[in-house]
Amino acid sequence: MADVAAHAGVSSQTVSRVANGLTNVDDGTRDRVLEAMNELGYRPNKAARALRSGRTRSIGITMFTLSSYGNMRTLDAITVQAARAGYSVTVVPVEYPTQRDVAVALDSLREQDVDGLIIVIESHIVDGADVELPSGLPVVVIDSAARTDYPVVDNDQAQGAALATQHLLDLGHQGVWHIAGPRTSYSAARREQSWADTLREAGITPPPAFRGDWSTTSGYEIGLEIAERPEITAVFASNDQMALGLLRALHERGRAVPESISVVGFDDTPESDSFWPPLTTVHQDFDEIGRRAITTLLREIEEGPQLSTEPLTPTSLVVRASTAPPPAR
Repeated sequence: MADVAAHAGVSSQTVSRVANGLTNVDDGTRDRVLEAMNELGYRPNKAARALRSGRTRSIGITMFTLSSYGNMRTLDAITVQAARAGYSVTVVPVEYPTQRDVAVALDSLREQDVDGLIIVIESHIVDGADVELPSGLPVVVIDSAARTDYPVVDNDQAQGAALATQHLLDLGHQGVWHIAGPRTSYSAARREQSWADTLREAGITPPPAFRGDWSTTSGYEIGLEIAERPEITAVFASNDQMALGLLRALHERGRAVPESISVVGFDDTPESDSFWPPLTTVHQDFDEIGRRAITTLLREIEEGPQLSTEPLTPTSLVVRASTAPPPAR
């Protein structure tokens, strides 16, 4: 750093500010320092900076199932926001949502001396008594509920389910059936409960929910049963993939959408407007979730534990061609 300072004709403090990405350096000086760094082959030593500051400027992420649309969009948003803040990201996936696998992933990240941790595991496993989160390490949880000792960032799942259900009721349907997600999922539980509550508020007794596993296959298999029940004129599926499987089954069995039966999904995946018919669905802002997760975690890293509860991110209904009033009796 002293060599760079002498070569550029500036102080070592100025070189340090440029190396650390600080903004209180004028453009001309910054360019001169960067040119000197390039000519001399200087690279900031991350290990030395970590020893000096006590921080590695790295964030650990543990996540179950990298294959789902929601998790991949959330991970993408987190990594982009972390990079903008000057942090690297280490991802340790959890193959199975068991307490043992979660504990192993957390231990692995702890050993890598990350400055903070983001947990994206929708299963109730994280709330188990046998899962000990790293003591003294800033933690933010995405898509959970029972842990109140860490900030939780999430979309408003209940609001989205209410929007979907009420939309179908407003069209004139006398009942709305639901394809729920797996019982282990917080998101599925919130959506199912909100669907049932919205029906009760309208004076309708909720029918038993169908149970899927987020996959297109489960939506298709349930759809074959739904297609044979003419009394079902409206279905709210807990994600777009199960809705896609449902649409296929209805098409194969001759149930026209939306003329005979209306379908609403959840997530607003990029392909949902290309389903046939284009799918009415609930939009989740995964980019906002990633931004808020990083902002909240960095605030914890810089300022210590935060006592405030993070507000939920609102969802919105995207109305397309898969919903319509029920067929005339």
